[in-house]
Amino acid sequence: MYKAIIKPLLFRKNAEDAHHFTFSWIKKIFNLPLLKPIINGFFSYENPVLEREVFGLKFKNPVGLAAGFDKDAKLIDEMAMLGFGFIEIGTLTPRPQEGNPLPRLFRLPKDQSLINRMGFNNGGVDEAVFRLKKRKTSIIIGGNIGKNKSTPNDHAVDDYLYCLETLHPYVDYFVVNVSSPNTPNLRDLQEKEPLKNLLTEVKKANDKKKKPKPILLKIAPDLTVGQLDDIIEIVMETKIDGVIATNTTIDRSNLKTAEEEVKAIGAGGVSGRILAKRSTEVIRYLASQSNHAFPIIGVGGIFNAKDAINKLEAGASLVQVYSGMIYEGPGMVKSIKKGLAEYLGKQ
Repeated sequence: MYKAIIKPLLFRKNAEDAHHFTFSWIKKIFNLPLLKPIINGFFSYENPVLEREVFGLKFKNPVGLAAGFDKDAKLIDEMAMLGFGFIEIGTLTPRPQEGNPLPRLFRLPKDQSLINRMGFNNGGVDEAVFRLKKRKTSIIIGGNIGKNKSTPNDHAVDDYLYCLETLHPYVDYFVVNVSSPNTPNLRDLQEKEPLKNLLTEVKKANDKKKKPKPILLKIAPDLTVGQLDDIIEIVMETKIDGVIATNTTIDRSNLKTAEEEVKAIGAGGVSGRILAKRSTEVIRYLASQSNHAFPIIGVGGIFNAKDAINKLEAGASLVQVYSGMIYEGPGMVKSIKKGLAEYLGKQ
């Protein structure tokens, strides 16, 4: 039904308009009393073989919703009904910001990919907390945090610490995002010394809490081997809990979409099918070079169970989806879980 009817209708709209349209209808339909049990039943699929414990948290299944879809925690309860094992909100910043000018989200159907230059558009961390206080589901929530565009890099740590402090009682783990290509100079924070200093301060603040939460780092797929070696060293040295690999890529060399069309779109990070190979390579490198010293959440180009299995075999403990759901529909989550259960049951 999604591919035959809903997707063609959504793809007639501007990509960001379609996103907001989908949001509003999910909010309406998923909360209709008569439809709630039907929706839950349709998307529900759990199997004990899917359960796993990672960085001290117990996940009912390893398939999560990546950051970016529900930045402001507006659809936690509704998205939980699709069968995710966890949901990551954000990227959130201390102060609300509009993000980059429109248009800023584009589809590349020939590549089953997206280009976005959203620019951390969000209502601010305090607004997200207001919603999190009201959520009904107990699904595991990750808080993806960043800095405001107007905050200079030498004061970036203050933004991350504010988000950590504000969100701490309401999320189960944190993700330090320094890898978006859409905030000017943000990726400079991935350099060895700035990153080490940032993570050290975030970890120190977290450790002072009565109940510290896992801290993860989200990295770009465009890092060199030397930079990935630095990431391993920094993760080990700062003793954070894991890595999310990867964010969107600025590499457009393998796109099937016409070069003129891509140039006309302009700047932005690419996600979706085009990212699958590189994100898996990064996962494999981190896992093998670190001797599996820390958990990795694999994200990038997951459209089906085989894609998820590739990430797990490369060394990921959990996976996340986003762009694949735009092309395959919400039933993709259940399909991936069934395929994973069959695969894991044979191990």
